[in-house]
Amino acid sequence: MNFLSLFVLIPLLMLGGLYLAKSIKAIRGVMVAGSTALLILSVVLTFLYLGERQAGATAEMLFRADTVWYAPLHIAYSVGVDGISVSMLLLSAVIVFTGTFASWKLQPLTKEYFLWFTLLSMGVFGFFISIDLFTMFMFYEIALIPMYLLIGVWGSGRKEYAAMKLTLMLMGGSAFLLIGILGIFFGAGGTTMNILEIAQLHNIPFAQQCIWFPLTFLGFGVLGALFPFHTWSPDGHASAPTAVSMLHAGVLMKLGGYGCFRIAMYLMPEAANELGWIFLILTGISVVYGAFSACVQTDLKYINAYSSVSHCGLVLFAILMMNQTAATGAVLQMLSHGLMTALFFALIGMIYGRTHTRDVRELNGLMKVMPFLSVCYVIAGLANLGLPGLSGFVAEMTIFVGSFQNFDVFHRTLTIIACSSIVITAVYILRLVGKILYGTCTNKHHLALTDATWDERFAVICLIICVAGLGMAPFWVSHMIGESVLPVVSHLIP
Repeated sequence: MNFLSLFVLIPLLMLGGLYLAKSIKAIRGVMVAGSTALLILSVVLTFLYLGERQAGATAEMLFRADTVWYAPLHIAYSVGVDGISVSMLLLSAVIVFTGTFASWKLQPLTKEYFLWFTLLSMGVFGFFISIDLFTMFMFYEIALIPMYLLIGVWGSGRKEYAAMKLTLMLMGGSAFLLIGILGIFFGAGGTTMNILEIAQLHNIPFAQQCIWFPLTFLGFGVLGALFPFHTWSPDGHASAPTAVSMLHAGVLMKLGGYGCFRIAMYLMPEAANELGWIFLILTGISVVYGAFSACVQTDLKYINAYSSVSHCGLVLFAILMMNQTAATGAVLQMLSHGLMTALFFALIGMIYGRTHTRDVRELNGLMKVMPFLSVCYVIAGLANLGLPGLSGFVAEMTIFVGSFQNFDVFHRTLTIIACSSIVITAVYILRLVGKILYGTCTNKHHLALTDATWDERFAVICLIICVAGLGMAPFWVSHMIGESVLPVVSHLIP
């Protein structure tokens, strides 16, 4: 069996174990064992990949495996990884692992919750290892479907509305994506669905590219919170349970940026050069609009949700700059945002679980009541606004430096506008931290609150270590990513 298939097999075994589990203790045991195995597997894969590259491996994708599923339509189970895939698998494993501990005390229907959570995780892992259009789309749908129940059943607030809105908008994006994928397949001659083979053939007519590129980019862009199709994201984040918000914002939204880069840009470079400016304007709006919207929110989850719209907008923005530095920054941003937004949502869930409110106007003086959670919240905020030494700085600086390498006035003007989001982010983060953490605690009920438990501390510390680690030592990651974005970028250079 191919090594990469373990990323799908382990979640399948977890599903079986959860189905057979009869107690809360057994359910937790299955989740800890499975998520730990996935984390170890992703770390081992990272070292194996780096070793292969150092040994001189030149293949674009390593650890390849191809098994025919349906020969008449050339559908195959084709898997392989490059530096981008490896980094996304590592991110996913970290979020699933920490999300398990963030859900340690979740009630009711614990077994059912973890079943859907694991199925979502399987879809994410399968998506990142796939290099076949059909297989990738299949895992993409597997990752989206559980969100409806996870929010609708275990969420809070207007959970039914949020679940329905999210599902309808993402399914609408999937419809565009399916049309685009079929267009790519038949436009390339209808002989293969393998992404690498289609890229090598490079035979999709330009007129067809101009039709399928917008549909494909839009289909993935909806999941990446592309303006004006982002409105599902804040409602979905606000209503989702803590670990689902972590996985949703930390990993699921990255499927959008990954798909735009791997499929839309890579397979239809001429159309990307011709029509990319349209989406560049929309992503620029996402970056600034998301930051401004976060400034006027009063709900902690909505603030972080709109912040995610802004930061995910930076991913698509950098991809559309079509150079190696910006594209490397885009992947670094996916990693950085995935870690720090998961940390944010974990902390918000822990604060909400104690105070039973997410309204900024009702929270103050929490530093004296729950110092551990408050200090961690400050660290998450500093990472979000791009403090040097943390992951946000590395990612955003790489994006803006790469974006400014385009010498024409249009690209540089948009880059300067996007840079303004740094200042706006600093405004709402520092104001938020000052409001809820410092000062005098005026709510007498909050004075009796407790700080984080062992499971919460463990999940949060793991995420902080990753955020600081990426910020302090980004070079091995950026080098691994930079080598992998080069084949895609070389297709985009006219």
